[in-house]
Amino acid sequence: MKLYYAPGACSLASHIALHETGLAFEIEKVDFATKKTASGKDFNQVNPKGYVPAIKLNDGSVLTEGGAILQYIADQQPDSGLAPKAGTMERYRLQEWLTFIGTEIHKTFSPLFNKSAAEEVKNNARNLLTKRLGYVETQLANKPYLMGDKFSVADAYLFTVVNWSNFTGFDLGPFPKLKEYMARVAARPKVQAAMQAEGLLK
Repeated sequence: MKLYYAPGACSLASHIALHETGLAFEIEKVDFATKKTASGKDFNQVNPKGYVPAIKLNDGSVLTEGGAILQYIADQQPDSGLAPKAGTMERYRLQEWLTFIGTEIHKTFSPLFNKSAAEEVKNNARNLLTKRLGYVETQLANKPYLMGDKFSVADAYLFTVVNWSNFTGFDLGPFPKLKEYMARVAARPKVQAAMQAEGLLK
């Protein structure tokens, strides 16, 4: 498998999941400005949607969209515990988290990266993030990870997007449990390996 990524982008979640499974994989960096991959390919030929993550499977087909890729990776190595078994209520809870993170947290960060966004738009995004992360804070009150005692692909995704607070100036001070969680996930050796490979660690 080959993961197309941009350093620190949402593709980091898939990169973390790949490391956590121990599966064999390659990575190829994408330059968003030129839409070229590190090997000189036109990334739009890989993923016509034009964004990461995209993963080229062993049969040559390409899978896109973070939530789908994360579940695919987890299912390639069921013993990793990164996703509950398909068809179980726990699996639907995982999908619930992946959807919430994708639609309510990931996308809400977007205006904070947009230099042309009006300050009013950015303030609205910050207010909404405060509400959404407030919910996450309550869910982490008595458990180490989103699904309980086990790290899952939902944690890889949440860690990736909340880490954007470091680049946008969003204050995590009001969320002590979330801050503890971020430190806990960041300390995982496989998370460190993925971040190191993307040049995100000093």
